[in-house]
Formats: sequence, structure tokens, C-alpha cells
Amino acid sequence: MPDAEYRDIRKLDLFSQMADEHFTSLMRGAYVQNFPAQIELTTEGEPSDFLHIVLSGSVDLFSEWNGRDTSMATVRPVSTFILAATIKDAPNLMSARTLEKSRIALIPSQDVRTIFDLDSSFARAIVTELAQCYRSVIKAQKDLKLRTSLERLANYLLRQLKHADGSATFELGFEKRRLASVLGMTPENLSRAFKGLQPYGVAVNGTHITIDDQADLERFAKPNPLIDDFST
Repeated sequence: MPDAEYRDIRKLDLFSQMADEHFTSLMRGAYVQNFPAQIELTTEGEPSDFLHIVLSGSVDLFSEWNGRDTSMATVRPVSTFILAATIKDAPNLMSARTLEKSRIALIPSQDVRTIFDLDSSFARAIVTELAQCYRSVIKAQKDLKLRTSLERLANYLLRQLKHADGSATFELGFEKRRLASVLGMTPENLSRAFKGLQPYGVAVNGTHITIDDQADLERFAKPNPLIDDFST
């Protein structure tokens, strides 16, 4: 593994406080691989053989049932996914596929569980990350169950606006069909929701979004940090 990627992984909260010898041992069995877009990395229901770390690109976490599928989350660099299944030695609850060309580090799950038992700092970091994941799931459920589709879209756009470095315009980053899935809508409902937000200053051109009046959109959306702030 190149030194730069080794250092990037070491900086993650999950690994930053663990003992050097334990981190070195964990990385000994790890390897990095490049994947093209739309490659399935993990399959729902199968054992979690590796903890995955996205070093570049992006990964879609999704699930399928009874002929239907839905996107659950997007994983971007530098971050892990399928941690709970790795620690529990349980089947994956979601599948994962690359959304674009991606570089992924893979750490054998058995090695992660071994170091978990040996390194208390690593174990605490894992518990903290799993607690954060749990809180994110609760917020996503509140967003889905307490808000209308129009309110969900409005708050999603406001969250994306915060990452736009002060610009009133930004790109969605992926196709609208996938956004509809993430927000629990059909593509048709998403299209109607975008039209419903036009009176609040939202303009759409393909995947290009412009928000002319953020304050007006916020008055409608009523963002709540207990739902919308995934850092807490």
C-alpha cells in the first residue's frame, strides 16, 4: 500500500488512536484495488469478508427485495463501510457498488475482530463510529416519517448547499432517479417536488441546482439539527 494511502487511513478516527504495532498488524493483510464504475463490491446476505475503505471515488449502498431496490447511502473518501457486519461477523444487510472509478482498501474482517479484542483504543473508536451510524439511521428515519416528500427534498437541498462553499448553485452529484430512491420517492414524485419548490427560489436544469432565496427555502423546510446535522 502506498505511503500516502497508509497515512490517509491512519488519520481516520477509527484508526488514529490505536497502537502503532496493532495498526501495522492490521495493515499487513490489507490491500488496495482499483474498481471501475458499477462494480458490485459486497452482496446483501453474504458474509462480510472485508472492511472496505473508500480512498477515492464513491460507493452506493443499496438493498433489494421483491423486485424493488433502493439506495441507502453514498460513501465518499476517506471513509469505511460495512463496519457493523465486520465486527458482528454477520451477513451484509446491504449491497455496495461503485458509482464511479474508485480506489478501495480492503482489510480482512477477521483481522479487524482480532485487533478489536487486543486494542482498547481501537475498540472504543469502533463503538463511537457505530454509535454515530446508529444516530444517522435514526435521523434518516425521522426525515422519512415526519416530513412530506416536498419537505424532504427541500432539506436535502439545504444540506447540499452547505457543502457548496457559499455558492447558490451546485450539482446533485448523481442522477435524479437515484436521488428519488435516497429520499424515498418515485422519480415522478421527485419531478413534482422540484416543481413544488420553484416558488421558494429553487431552479433546476438537469442536475444543476440554483437556490435564489435560501432564507425563503429555510422558512418552508424548517431544518432541524436533530434530523439534518449528521455530525452530531
